[in-house]
Amino acid sequence: MTTTTTAPAPARGAAPAPARPAAVRTRAVTAVLLVVVLVLAVATLTVGTGRSAAELGRVLAGQGEAADAFVLLRLRLPRLLLAVGVGVALALAGALFQTVLHNPLASPDILGISGGASLAAATAILLGGLSGAAVSLAALGGAVLAAAAIYLLAWRSGVSGYRFVLVGVGVAFLVNAGIGYLITRADVNDVPSALVWMVGSLGTPAWREVLVLAVALAVLVPLVALLAPALRALELGDDTAGGLGVPVERTRLTVLGVAVALAAAATAVAGPVAFVAFVSAPLARRLVPTAGLALVPSALVGTALVLGADLAGQHLLGLKVPVGIVTGVIGAPYLLWLLATTNREGRGA
Repeated sequence: MTTTTTAPAPARGAAPAPARPAAVRTRAVTAVLLVVVLVLAVATLTVGTGRSAAELGRVLAGQGEAADAFVLLRLRLPRLLLAVGVGVALALAGALFQTVLHNPLASPDILGISGGASLAAATAILLGGLSGAAVSLAALGGAVLAAAAIYLLAWRSGVSGYRFVLVGVGVAFLVNAGIGYLITRADVNDVPSALVWMVGSLGTPAWREVLVLAVALAVLVPLVALLAPALRALELGDDTAGGLGVPVERTRLTVLGVAVALAAAATAVAGPVAFVAFVSAPLARRLVPTAGLALVPSALVGTALVLGADLAGQHLLGLKVPVGIVTGVIGAPYLLWLLATTNREGRGA
């Protein structure tokens, strides 16, 4: 005779069941990433200043010296906040692109959206003689125009991720050709400023730039949270999402619009910081493989990448290189490793 045993139901008032291991791991990884971001933030504020964290903390309390206040409030804090905003925006943009298009190669810097921003910025600098906010506005418009062109060219009674990525790669080649043409025809004295912008650099941002990015994130991040349930349905495939009542094409267009806005906002203030959008979500999902979208871990990974790369580029390498060069050095080997392991394991990222 076979007997069947079942777990007794928890008694009323008993302690709740322990959290599932996956949820515990997700919270633990998120906490560790948050600590890493905080450590990098403190290092960004203090390394190379000759001041301790306590001395700079007194500035925030309104008790520091004028020199310390200048270093903290004019030089280091705006750069730190801009790096955090750029990291969050690019990481979320990459996560949205890769989720809604079902393709790990889908990110603004691969698809030509960042390239569109670079082409517009280079045009503004080299042909228009513009600088500052005008270049940022041009970059914003270039990113939006490139994304709109990709969407329209990929449209065939709907947009598939495969076709969107192929069209995006084609647009990336086209805008790169345009950038090359501009550089070869421009005045040699104007080229360095355009090149510095196009590699992605935090520079010494004004508080106005930080505020603009903060406002953009204050609008866009809640939209990402609102779209998260529909994104989870789209992860199951278009047919399943449609069966669950999700308007697939309208949702995909909305998600792509938010992702483009995030990438354009970050690129407009810092230039095309390479590979952050591309690697943040895959890295986060490898740390918390059962976390689904992993939007919060992705944002933390992106923030840590930008902060760590900026810290290394400014203080650890002894070369004072822009952040985009360091993220490129980090991201390119990761791409090769990702492709190698994908081929060996027979699966995507």
